[in-house]
Amino acid sequence: MEVREFIEKNIENMKKDLGRLVECPSVYSDDMEPFGKANHEVLDRALAMMEEKDLKTTNLDYYCGFGETGEGDKLIGILAHLDVVPAGDGWDSDPFVMVEKDGKLYGRGVSDDKGAAVASMYALKYLIQENYPFKKRVRLILGCNEETGSKCIRHYVEKQGDIDCGFTPDGDFPGIYAEKGMVGALITGKNSKIISISGGDVSNAVCKRCEATVPKGSFDVEKFKKFLMTHNITFEISENEDSTTLVVYGKAAHASMPDEGINALHFLLEGLYAADFNDTFTDWFHKHFALNLHGELLGYEKLKDDITDTSINLGVVFMKDGVINITLDMRFPVKTNSDEVVKLLNVNDENNEIIIKHRTEPLFFDQSTPFIKALKKAYVDLTGDETPMQAIGGGTYAKAIHNCIAWGSEFVGENNNIHGANESLVIDNWKKQVELYIEAIRNLNEIAL
Repeated sequence: MEVREFIEKNIENMKKDLGRLVECPSVYSDDMEPFGKANHEVLDRALAMMEEKDLKTTNLDYYCGFGETGEGDKLIGILAHLDVVPAGDGWDSDPFVMVEKDGKLYGRGVSDDKGAAVASMYALKYLIQENYPFKKRVRLILGCNEETGSKCIRHYVEKQGDIDCGFTPDGDFPGIYAEKGMVGALITGKNSKIISISGGDVSNAVCKRCEATVPKGSFDVEKFKKFLMTHNITFEISENEDSTTLVVYGKAAHASMPDEGINALHFLLEGLYAADFNDTFTDWFHKHFALNLHGELLGYEKLKDDITDTSINLGVVFMKDGVINITLDMRFPVKTNSDEVVKLLNVNDENNEIIIKHRTEPLFFDQSTPFIKALKKAYVDLTGDETPMQAIGGGTYAKAIHNCIAWGSEFVGENNNIHGANESLVIDNWKKQVELYIEAIRNLNEIAL
């Protein structure tokens, strides 16, 4: 059977499978170890789907699972993830009920990354059905913790080892040969006049709403309004008996691309600074962050290379025991290292501190590496598009396992609102994913390792 005929014959079953995965609100939770009940359920469903497609399955302690086919000593890995970021608000439909409209599917995870997981299952189903002569084993590895640390794949590597070559369909075509390094940190501020502050959903998304309460009369309300209106920022101000509550609205985006969003936290704090709030924390914030998203005030311009620069996202803010806490998600250039990056974050004073929580070194591959050439050939042969491979600020499973790059699932110029409201998947592009994954597996099967 021709590939496209197979896809058309199976597209309704693909939708049913994806819908069943979307139904699981597989956001990280501590209600069951590891990663929460919903992640256990979504993995169980995915493993059952792979068994239906004649893949031999293994559940690795609910950290992740895999389905395998083929034979040989060498192992091709396809790594997708089943966990998702919180839905947030602003949706036109229930984010955990997949909806089809105007040639698109909508739901949390349809693009990131459940759709790619299902497309990969059907790529393997096709090859098995057609009795393809595998020279290597192929594993579709499905993790449950990509969005909150990738402990799932580290657990896989600890139990099963690395792969010999492969890809994670959790990025963009025609492929990603370099990924920025990452630093996660927590900003803390004590002795601030801010009474309470909260905002954001997750550390790896731009804060789209921020609310703070400050003492009444502690800032110039008209200056605050003027600052935000000058930047076309939506806001609300309400006066209480002894305090003033401020709400600032922004726009969500992935932490690796903060310029695509509007960070409500930045504008609230800078608005207070501009309105003569005169506070130890807002003064310190203005000095080191202000409205900048690339670490300009911290000196990160000097680390910029010919491929990538630095981006900084402040995702979640909350107050605990009178201390302001803000999550910092930094993506730094591929030709530097975390030691150089962390040095520039040493801007602590007696009231304010940046505490490093974790760091990940960059990923960088020579594009002449055989498995990368095989992936690019698959893309060019099927699409005719010779767009260069790229370097990104996002972090994928490729950093957690050897011999892997992100390859797919978004196409050039495509925007599926990943991590935002109304996340979508173009059905025709989803079909093309299946074709590409089949061709990629064939190419990887043939290369010498």
